[in-house]
Amino acid sequence: MTPQRVVVTGAGGQLGRQLVVAFGETAEVIGLDRMAFDIADPSAISTLAAHRPTVVVNAAAWTDVDGCARDPERAMQINAVAAGRLAQVAAQLGALSVQVSTNEVFDGRSDRPYAEDDPPHPINGYASSKLAGEEAVAEENPDHLIVRTAWIFGPGGTNFPSRIVAAAQRARERDEALRVVADELGNPTWAPDLARGIATAVAGGLRGILHLAGEPATSRYEWAVELLAGMTGLELVQISQADYPRASAVPPRAVLDMGRAHAAGLRTMDWRPPSAAYAGLLLLGVA
Repeated sequence: MTPQRVVVTGAGGQLGRQLVVAFGETAEVIGLDRMAFDIADPSAISTLAAHRPTVVVNAAAWTDVDGCARDPERAMQINAVAAGRLAQVAAQLGALSVQVSTNEVFDGRSDRPYAEDDPPHPINGYASSKLAGEEAVAEENPDHLIVRTAWIFGPGGTNFPSRIVAAAQRARERDEALRVVADELGNPTWAPDLARGIATAVAGGLRGILHLAGEPATSRYEWAVELLAGMTGLELVQISQADYPRASAVPPRAVLDMGRAHAAGLRTMDWRPPSAAYAGLLLLGVA
């Protein structure tokens, strides 16, 4: 059997770095960060053939939800057009396309977790661009795996834990309460666990759409409580999404159903132990 050669785009990001590590356990991996490979540059994508990949994992994206709301055209170019172009080249090379997508393709109004075959209904520019990216990848490369995930956090990234710890430290210094949204639910996902899950899914031959995220589902407020358990002298106050105005609408309950992942033998990714460990490092200023 020919060894896999995996190209990971977005290799400088919090998930991309972990994908390089996870796939590197069993395959040759080429990690391309934005400086080496800008997916928004058509001429850069044309150089992909030189790497002779058997798998192309696209972890490059513009994930600033509010930024995407302010510049939806740029969001489409990066998250949709470039993703489709990358999949087209992968198909020409006979390579599998793995596209990282998001729970936000759903409007979050369901009272149950969303399965892979539930119809998407994006309600912001970021989600619209990611859904268009899914569609472009599926159209350009029949051999594809689209992984929807949520609320990624990991070493070296700017994420909810890093922001909430910084906000908590500022609030405590000012002797103020920290206000946290309590009516937005999702799946916190530890980047190293997600990367290992994606590598396992690829090795197991999974194709199509796969929901893969941390469990159990929780709210932003409940996650903050877990993250800040080691901080004394701080009051947390629950607020609603309506009390926290943003440039974009955010799905209130875009919880993912991991039934297909569990049926395929992928392990449950409990976000609570890594959250506690990561928060401890953030509080020490070493994460």
